[in-house]
Amino acid sequence: MHPFQTYCREELGRMKAEGRYRSFAALNKSRGEFPRYTDAQGRRITVWSSNDYLGLGGSDELAEAAIAAVRAHGVGSGGTRNISGNTPVHEALERELASLHGKPAALVFTSGYVANQAALGTILASMGGNWHVFSDAKNHNSMIAGMKNARAKTVFRHNDPAHLDALLAAAEPGVNKLVAFESVYSMDGDIAPLAELADICRKHGALSYLDEVHAVGMYGTTGAGVAERDGVADRIDIIQGTLAKAFGCHGGYVAAGAEVIDYLRSAAAGFIFTTSLPPALAAAGLASVRHVRQATGLRARHAERAARLKDAFRAVGVEPMPSASHIVPVLVGDAALCREVSRLLLEEHGLYVTAINYPTVPRGTERLRFTPTPRHGDAEITEAAQALAAVLRQVGLLRSADAA
Repeated sequence: MHPFQTYCREELGRMKAEGRYRSFAALNKSRGEFPRYTDAQGRRITVWSSNDYLGLGGSDELAEAAIAAVRAHGVGSGGTRNISGNTPVHEALERELASLHGKPAALVFTSGYVANQAALGTILASMGGNWHVFSDAKNHNSMIAGMKNARAKTVFRHNDPAHLDALLAAAEPGVNKLVAFESVYSMDGDIAPLAELADICRKHGALSYLDEVHAVGMYGTTGAGVAERDGVADRIDIIQGTLAKAFGCHGGYVAAGAEVIDYLRSAAAGFIFTTSLPPALAAAGLASVRHVRQATGLRARHAERAARLKDAFRAVGVEPMPSASHIVPVLVGDAALCREVSRLLLEEHGLYVTAINYPTVPRGTERLRFTPTPRHGDAEITEAAQALAAVLRQVGLLRSADAA
């Protein structure tokens, strides 16, 4: 046995002992029944941790767009965008995304992770690599991967404009500066002070890079994200987003000035050397963006569902972690216990809620992550709250009413 195989065995054992070994739930998604799935025994399961935030992944509109594209173009794209993998629907999708964010141009990647890694990596390798990147302490792994080869990297305190301001002021003269941050942070559900961050970037001549993947579709008048909601999109240089969450499809993108997008199109290895999105996914994404831009009622319903779930938890004595968004995390604080709570919810109550453990969140902050959708009804919200309270009492994390 090679030493690496031994290393893998030992590390997996350690992960299991710490309660952070990852396994997949055997659930069967039903297009017409979302958020209700079935398990291997055919039992009905209500899913509470999907990133299909608006429940559009199974919509007739997206399905018909994908089916029509398959009939017209086939299943696969056939290559990279440079090697026969470009179609009019890819170009129409990019024009729609640029319009959504009020930017001159956009570029579609195969995923949001690839978009961040490729865009940031390409930018920070440009101009002789003379870049100093400033990264929010809670930025996503995909952004960190893209910043890995930056000449200098400084982490600023999470959502702390004053700290960023001081760090930028102390930066080496003559260096190019880039500030990377998110709008909605997916594990805590908090929202960045975008206006202040944008002003500080302008003050110090720093390029601003905003990840809106957990906000596009759900915030702003047309669903362009928190930057649109807060009226600062025109002060953000580069906006990155995804089609795989609220838009219910697949793929990532960046939107920015025409010259920036053209440069990334011609220089980003993660774009150049990757087979393009299948035309069916591009067509479904285009249909979704066009639909969501007009879906103000759906956004309102989504926000109302999140607020109702938080209230339902509090009504049964469960205090969710502070969250200004649609993400509703509940702190457990122990990896093994978090997995156990998740298991009990699934096996005894038919509720699927993801346990979030290290390295996704710091040790000691393990949590359950609820993401209500417009398709979760009042009865399902009440059921989730009561089941969670019962399980937390069962494992000793919540006192019973009698004991209290």
